[in-house]
Formats: sequence, C-alpha cells, structure tokens
Amino acid sequence: MTVVLQRLRQRAEFLRVAGFRRKWAAPGLVLQAVPSVAGEAQGEGVVKVGFTVTRKVGNAVKRNRARRRLRAAAAEVLPAEACSGFDLVLIGRSETLDRPFRELVGDLRGALRRLGALCPHGRLGALCSHGNEAGGDGERGRGERAR
Repeated sequence: MTVVLQRLRQRAEFLRVAGFRRKWAAPGLVLQAVPSVAGEAQGEGVVKVGFTVTRKVGNAVKRNRARRRLRAAAAEVLPAEACSGFDLVLIGRSETLDRPFRELVGDLRGALRRLGALCPHGRLGALCSHGNEAGGDGERGRGERAR
C-alpha cells in the first residue's frame, strides 16, 4: 500500500510547518515534519510535501537542480515508506548538489525515522498511523530507547 503525495504550495503552509520547529538536518537535506491539520486532511493515505532551496545554495540553475534531486528522492521514498498524516518540507543544502543519490535517499530515510514519520512496517504498512502518536515511537515515550 502506498500513500498519495500532495504538494504544499502556499507560503502559509510552509510557515506552519516551520513554526512547529520539528526538524532534522542531514548532510544532504533538512527535513521538517508536522502532523497534518485535521480539518485539512484530504483522506487517509495522504502526505503533503513541499520543497525549498535558498539562494545560499547557488544561482537559479543550481537551486533548480537541487530541487529536482529532492523531488526524485521524495518520489522514491515517501509513497512506499512514509506514514500518512504528515506535512513535510524538504530543504536543499549545498551538499544536495554533489551527494550521491543513494546517500541522499538514505539521508531522507534517516530524517523520516528521526522525526517519527517513517512507517515502522516499512513498505508494507505505509498507511499506518504510528507516526501520528506523541513521540512517533509507538509505545515508548520521548527519549526512551528500544531494548
């Protein structure tokens, strides 16, 4: 089962995700994640995702290339492995341009895991609601490790 990807397009949507202050920085990207607003839910199995790259990364050609690489990584990982009910923003870094694609995909998976948006059932249970719980770690509380 896969989730449906929808795009974040309005500035207010990006600001809402950024205002939640829940992010993880990996070498190839920064991921911000926030549970979707109940009133905005378009149905089960929906993940809304937005992409942004600042001018620090380079000129327009470099920024567009970084954004394309982020979209490709998201298209590979999110439909099969992300839990539904999240709004995600992927922010490109200068490393996004030169990082091997396999490592960029690994960065995205690691960031999803750290933020509790990676489905614990992997490719088989992408529609689960595990990521919507308080800590995103199932029954464990914040800061507790699996034994």
